[in-house]
Amino acid sequence: MTHPLIPQLIDLATPVAEKLGLEFVGAVFHTNRRPPVLRVDIRNRDGDTGLDDCERMSRALEAELDAVDLIPDAYVLEISSPGISQELTTDRDFIAFKGFSVVVNTAEPDQGHKEWRGKLIRRDDTRVYINQKGRAIAIPRDQVTKVQFDEQG
Repeated sequence: MTHPLIPQLIDLATPVAEKLGLEFVGAVFHTNRRPPVLRVDIRNRDGDTGLDDCERMSRALEAELDAVDLIPDAYVLEISSPGISQELTTDRDFIAFKGFSVVVNTAEPDQGHKEWRGKLIRRDDTRVYINQKGRAIAIPRDQVTKVQFDEQG
């Protein structure tokens, strides 16, 4: 379950990242740790995300978080790149990882399946397309809950 502060954090972090030429990818607030850990994933739009990108985002976001006092108690802010084990979410992801093995999960069964495995073909406004053993499968995009790399493929 998503922490209730995440929507506010997204609203705060997205413009901070954009000002730095970065893309906000996602955030998780691990409240089960002491102190809690707020992890924010970013991506450099122009190339590989480096340590300097993470440091710049950390300084800028920390200043914004302190200014609005969004998290009143002590916490650790962790900025990182999402890495290759994450979900595909942006148009850029679906273009860059064409041909990679993916798992597509749906909210409701489509043709009897809630999980599809195959090679990513593309995504458009209405469907996610995968190649399953030489056969193109079109999965309705409004039913897709998650697309991630297939660690078995």
